[in-house]
Amino acid sequence: MINPNDIKELAGRFLPDVVEVRRHMHTHPELSFQEFETSAYIQSKLTEWGIPFKNNIVKTGIVATIEGKNPQSKTIALRADIDALPIVEENDVSYKSVNTGVMHACGHDAHTSSLLGAARILNTLKNNFEGTVRMLFQPGEERIPGGAKLMIEEGVLDNPRPHSILGQHVLPQLEAGKVGFKGGMFMASADEIYVNVHGKGGHGAMPHLAIDPVLIAAHIVVALQQMVSRRSNPLVPTVLTFGKVVANGSTNIIPNEVYMEGTFRTMNEEWRAKAHEIMKTTAESLAQSMGATCEFKILKGYPFLVNDEDLTERARQAAIEFLGADNVVQLESRMTAEDFAYYTQLMPACFYRLGTGNLARNITSGIHTPTFDIDESSLETGMGLMAYLAIKELAL
Repeated sequence: MINPNDIKELAGRFLPDVVEVRRHMHTHPELSFQEFETSAYIQSKLTEWGIPFKNNIVKTGIVATIEGKNPQSKTIALRADIDALPIVEENDVSYKSVNTGVMHACGHDAHTSSLLGAARILNTLKNNFEGTVRMLFQPGEERIPGGAKLMIEEGVLDNPRPHSILGQHVLPQLEAGKVGFKGGMFMASADEIYVNVHGKGGHGAMPHLAIDPVLIAAHIVVALQQMVSRRSNPLVPTVLTFGKVVANGSTNIIPNEVYMEGTFRTMNEEWRAKAHEIMKTTAESLAQSMGATCEFKILKGYPFLVNDEDLTERARQAAIEFLGADNVVQLESRMTAEDFAYYTQLMPACFYRLGTGNLARNITSGIHTPTFDIDESSLETGMGLMAYLAIKELAL
């Protein structure tokens, strides 16, 4: 078995290069399924380090392979996402995004650079372990249907199917140098909701001559929130949020229609399907009862993410061996979503959190915010632990 200190030494040695990779990606972010330059850059690093790969998977996806001794004995998969978000960056840093309105605000640059670092470590040590490590550099995590689903459909888990898959995600609320695990149900499913309420516009002083879609939309939002509080099992976590409401009227103008967007999340597939029906029926019938019409569209997104209990416990224990017990924490379930969930539906999987915060340096901004950043020392933890976890799983 490889000594953890050998991996730590390599992680420390490769850290400057991995920081450079992360900063290059952060400077040049690309949106989901448009990551062509990002993909080319990842391929250039794999080529530089002598790691074989296949490209053009879902156009920008890459699968790299490292074979140890007896490569057919067992295969483990590691995954990182490569896309960015439509956010204008507000950080004043040398590696600030140069692509206006696009930013690595979810840490995918850290995920990818960590996986590249892990790949370099594993490639250096490939004569010291048995089996194969398959590394998935996945596009489009931020956009339905999700790059994970599309890569699976293109066969990245076939010939042979990996015994298990591991992935990590930044967590700015956790200090750099620490990681967190949660076995079992970990993250929610996520669906997108699009609503058009069509009424009849008119003068704000004469609402009796109009069919007010603003009022009707408000009733729909309240009614749907009552569905969550009164129709769902209180033991099943459920969230319904409307984050966009557009009326385009004025102080004295009732518009013809109101447009809304929202998200629905839960951790139970039976309730998820039932809730879809309830929401659509409630919205449409309520609008009709008030003289309007309603178009209610649900775009079904990612399933819930469930970590394999045994694999996650093994990974947690390996993390304690690698980082020390004080640097490994137990996490709670969360209502955020991830398309890594598709992998968890098909095979033993572990999705864990990489601490990237630093309170002393004021690196505390949350993901999906314009001031998100990471303590780059976390990349040493990210690449080292991922390499160690892969080797530990191969050795079983």
